[in-house]
Amino acid sequence: MFCSKKKSLEAERIVKANDREYNEKFQYTDNRIHTSKYNILTFLPINLFEQFQRVANAYFLFLLILQLIPEISSLTWFTTIVPLVLVVTMTAVKDATDDYFRHKSDNQVNNRQSEVLIDSKETNLKVRHALSVTSELGADINRLAEFDGIVVCEAPNNKLDKFTGVLSWKESKHSLSNEKIILRGCVLRNTSWCFGMVIFAGPDTKLMQNSGKTNFKRTSIDRLMNTLVLWIFGFLICLGIILAIGNTIWENEVGDQFRTFLFGNEGEKNSVFSGFLTFWSYIIILNTVVPISLYVSVEVIRLGHSYFINWDRKMYYFGKATPAEARTTTLNEELGQIEYIFSDKTGTLTQNIMTFKKCSINGKIYGEVHDDQGQEIGMTKKKEAVGFSVDPQADRTFQFLDHHLMESIKLGDPKVHEFLRVLALCHTVMSEENSAGQLIYQVQSPDEGALVTAAKNLGFIFKSRTPETITIEELGTLATYQLLAFLDFNNFRKRMSVIVRNPEGQIKLYSKGADTILFERLHPSNEDLLTLTSDHLSEFAGEGLRTLAIACRDLGDTYFREWHKRLEDANAATDEKDELIAGLYEEIERDLMLLGATAIEDKLQEGVTETITSLNLANIKIWVLTGDKQGNLKIDYGALKSWGGDNFYDKILIKQKA
Repeated sequence: MFCSKKKSLEAERIVKANDREYNEKFQYTDNRIHTSKYNILTFLPINLFEQFQRVANAYFLFLLILQLIPEISSLTWFTTIVPLVLVVTMTAVKDATDDYFRHKSDNQVNNRQSEVLIDSKETNLKVRHALSVTSELGADINRLAEFDGIVVCEAPNNKLDKFTGVLSWKESKHSLSNEKIILRGCVLRNTSWCFGMVIFAGPDTKLMQNSGKTNFKRTSIDRLMNTLVLWIFGFLICLGIILAIGNTIWENEVGDQFRTFLFGNEGEKNSVFSGFLTFWSYIIILNTVVPISLYVSVEVIRLGHSYFINWDRKMYYFGKATPAEARTTTLNEELGQIEYIFSDKTGTLTQNIMTFKKCSINGKIYGEVHDDQGQEIGMTKKKEAVGFSVDPQADRTFQFLDHHLMESIKLGDPKVHEFLRVLALCHTVMSEENSAGQLIYQVQSPDEGALVTAAKNLGFIFKSRTPETITIEELGTLATYQLLAFLDFNNFRKRMSVIVRNPEGQIKLYSKGADTILFERLHPSNEDLLTLTSDHLSEFAGEGLRTLAIACRDLGDTYFREWHKRLEDANAATDEKDELIAGLYEEIERDLMLLGATAIEDKLQEGVTETITSLNLANIKIWVLTGDKQGNLKIDYGALKSWGGDNFYDKILIKQKA
């Protein structure tokens, strides 16, 4: 622990499957992690060092040293060491308790059981999607044990959204990206198991690379007390200097005669040296001016406040029977220091329960239902929801009031069918069946879940997917699409696309994303439809709905084969790989044909308005981080009751800080 060898920097990492002897020569770290500050050997020196950074503790330690000098000691050392030891011990117990819970958490993580394939032994497992060449190994233990692929990848780093590596196996190389690895801390949602090859372990994992070292933190109250103690100590020094000067004068004027009367002619005493000794004597005598007990009182108050937080009924969440938990005794005063709150929007300020409300398809809005007076149904009275008889597995909680959309579907409107086909194909959703035979969707984002569920209830049911195919049911007819390429979403692209070959053999590119991004990539023939759809999007945004544009493109076989070959070369490249792939994505995602747009509702959480109002009274500023928008919520909060989704945040930009 104290004399560990410093690890050399890695330029790249090489790992070979099923070959421990080969991997051990690189001396990679094991899989244990440590987030605690102390261990049995380091607790005493480190904790004492931290505690004596407090001015009062350092002062009393210095005072104790002075009391060991007989010439200046006016009080026994016992009067100082007892309160000092008491304060240090109480603080050490508190720090040890906090670190004990860190050790407990580490032990829970480090003792999680995993099944490891060693010498061809494993248990009953199932299949998981992975690289096509490795997914073929399936659950065949013998084939898995013979797998001897070598991975050459980037060195350990903290970039969660990026991974670059190459798997070499059977005289061929396969590109590894961020989508092909599972990070430490992830939970399997759409599969019961997976076989994996460990690339990074323990402190080398991306999760731990992002975990900063646990440092000694000093709260504002600690800093204030240190400042006050320094002022008191300064006052004590001034007082000691005045008294020492008085002693020197007294020694010159009166002390000589007094000594002659008591001791006779034993030699003269230096009055200046006498004043110097007297100064330190008074520093010892007046030590009670420095309030060491103040630290004890503050620690007791901190402990009490942490229990008040745990017992607060208003912070108890009845939905999951979860009380508040103060993990540190200084939490209360740390909360009191907050001036700015940086908040995510989805799932934090909003309920993260997405509901498909409206859509615009080929220039026509579906979802708006008006009465005879021209007012929207729902604002005046309720209307019967659309019945989805085409799907016996339809989600009965799904509410859609406009019957015109179902009529267009039944009439076979090709634009409406293609629109819903995009919703059923262009996503990352995984499906599985429960014991009752009902389809269950596992989604990365609730937006995708809302769109796929809407398509399902409107007759275009996403059934299953493999690495090579996507199967959907179109109005009762099963259709399997060959998945040729997946152009994933990221914060820069703000869109995602899939390239599929339909049962008729046509190659289609289906895309969805932010309207500002997709509209730039439309074919010029879409100008009239673009204007109309833009008006619809503005209307949706005015109602606080989250919007996405939907588009498609037909691709020729020859062009796609040539493009896909360049994509494979880009994936295998080691230099400027991301730039090459992005350029190919840009090339093929052009001349799109606009199909329409979707509008999803995500309501505010209960109590958001009241919470923001209370925070405003405390002069706390809230900044909502929405990817490309930053806003200060210092506005009329009464209006928030009717706002939600992206429009809610756009209106917040009424006041924006640079």
